[in-house]
Amino acid sequence: MEIPDHAELWGADIAERYDVEDAEMFAPEVLGPTLDLLAELADGGPALELAIGTGRVGVGLLGRGVPVAGIELSAPMVAQLRTKVTAEELPVVVGDMATAGVEAPPAGPGEFALVYLVYNTITNLLTQDAQVACFANAARHLRPGGAFVIECGLPPLRHLPPGQEAAPFHVSPEHVGLDTVDPATQLLTSHHFTRQPDGSYRRGESRHRYAWPAEMDLMARLAGLTLAERYAGWDRSAYTSESEGHVSVWRKRAVEPPR
Repeated sequence: MEIPDHAELWGADIAERYDVEDAEMFAPEVLGPTLDLLAELADGGPALELAIGTGRVGVGLLGRGVPVAGIELSAPMVAQLRTKVTAEELPVVVGDMATAGVEAPPAGPGEFALVYLVYNTITNLLTQDAQVACFANAARHLRPGGAFVIECGLPPLRHLPPGQEAAPFHVSPEHVGLDTVDPATQLLTSHHFTRQPDGSYRRGESRHRYAWPAEMDLMARLAGLTLAERYAGWDRSAYTSESEGHVSVWRKRAVEPPR
């Protein structure tokens, strides 16, 4: 199985401006409900964040009294996290979230109460095999009864009438974002045009593999996980056919079946 290397997408230049460009994600009305649900699911136990990035959620959860560890592919992103917390406070393993393991405090394989992956990051794994491996890695780190949580948007296929190639997901004077989708490969490319101080626009793009919730449920079953809850967002609103994303919670079996 080949697991794509995305480290080059998250270099020092992106890491240094990541928190500023995503400042709205730190707003209490956005981050608060995220931390509320995750802290509740951790229930006092240790948590592992896959693709922890600069620590937007992990540092906040640590502030709620939850012991947190992380896995992150990009060393520059970890360097930004280190401006907020020390390695002793929040240990991070630099590696691929589909394969890397955490062996140190606050917990090791089979000991975490919660493993979570936010902000569409599962889609950074560009093959089904890699995404399946990520579910298996999450399950490997969970203790019996533990929860695996994914926050992920849904592809904008309903917004693409025949002949239209792109769907906007954000339009403002400072930033225009468009998604193009290839349903045959389940690959989505996000195109970003960000206004610079001199009035010019910086262009960037990133590729993602989208998976419908039903496909993720099957990945979870292969990893020994069962769907427990699914919401339209962190506010725990009902997931419906009109939802543009989901927050899904799968549980590891409380008792392993006899072999």
